[in-house]
Amino acid sequence: MPLAIWALAIMTFGIGITEFSISGLLPFIAHDFSISIDGAGYAATVYALGVFLFTPIIVILGGRVPQKKMLIILIGFFVVGNLVTAWSPYFWITLVGRFITSLTHGAFIGIGSLIAVELCKGKETSAIAFMFSGLTLATLIGTPLVTYLGYQVSWHSVFYMITLIGIIALMAVIKFVPNDIHPDKAIELNIRQELAVFKDMDVLIAMGITVLGPGAFFTSITYIAPVVTKVAGFHESAVAWILFVFGLGLCIGNLLGGKLANKSLMPLLLSSLILQAFALFILYFMAYSKIIVILCVFFIAAFGFATVSPIQHLVMTKAKEAGAANLIASFNIGLFNLGNALGAWIGGLVIMHNFGYASPNFAGGLLSIAAFALALFSYLRSIRLESTL
Repeated sequence: MPLAIWALAIMTFGIGITEFSISGLLPFIAHDFSISIDGAGYAATVYALGVFLFTPIIVILGGRVPQKKMLIILIGFFVVGNLVTAWSPYFWITLVGRFITSLTHGAFIGIGSLIAVELCKGKETSAIAFMFSGLTLATLIGTPLVTYLGYQVSWHSVFYMITLIGIIALMAVIKFVPNDIHPDKAIELNIRQELAVFKDMDVLIAMGITVLGPGAFFTSITYIAPVVTKVAGFHESAVAWILFVFGLGLCIGNLLGGKLANKSLMPLLLSSLILQAFALFILYFMAYSKIIVILCVFFIAAFGFATVSPIQHLVMTKAKEAGAANLIASFNIGLFNLGNALGAWIGGLVIMHNFGYASPNFAGGLLSIAAFALALFSYLRSIRLESTL
């Protein structure tokens, strides 16, 4: 892969730690600010909603900014936001920091996806998957490490470390990302044409899959720490290595998803979604078993992340067919995080209503089935349309 893709992967590594580490840090944040677990979950919800709501605005406002310069600006948000989060003496300041950081996520990965596709013609899905490997490595290495740091030192130190990763990514992007991918303009947006794509049925269905599929995933993983400690009976220190198992599942799912999707995208997506639902239901009913928890965490991660690059490629393909892929590339990352916010909210809601710490997994299973139904409808619709041509 070109060094530019490696630079993008470093930044997605930082983004991944910022997004996923909150799952392991929630108990420490809740304890530090004397709030409940579901209350601390707003640190995940605010981040996800920031990505969803402000990604299209940032992409539109930055439409005439060269791609490389835009990436540098976005990394600046990332560094400042994590620095504020690290320093925060009050929970509301933590939420402000999380919001500032969220301004980076969707636009960076969306623009990065376009760069990856441009630099790796013929291997587009693999290039996107390689860039997303930063997210999977974040969960394999970064999230367990920061959870351990949160347990041994403090959760504040975690965000100082993430700030440093952002600075390293900034230097890599400055050095390796070329200036002339799209001369003069990073993204030439015809706003009317770009917005018109939201009326396209196939695009809307694909975006619905983006919300519901990852939503199922995040409903479970946001509250995995209390499942591990309060239901399965693990010691608090075990959360870190179980998150390593989670990260291992993400890595394997991402690699297989990126490779297999090049050959059979929709069959892979359909099978991954239904298997994700199956793993979530098993975890709900058998969360008291330590072995089942470990296995289900792995498979939920593997099946869940096997869908990410295929879904991103599916949405970009449908949008390109409709004549507008630029805004959608970034907006779909926002939708992914709408799924994150939806999952975190639903998970907190069922816990708050005393359905138990394992209940988010049942809710996540239902969301995964809904995503499967949409994907199946999209698949059958495309077959029907092809047969009429």
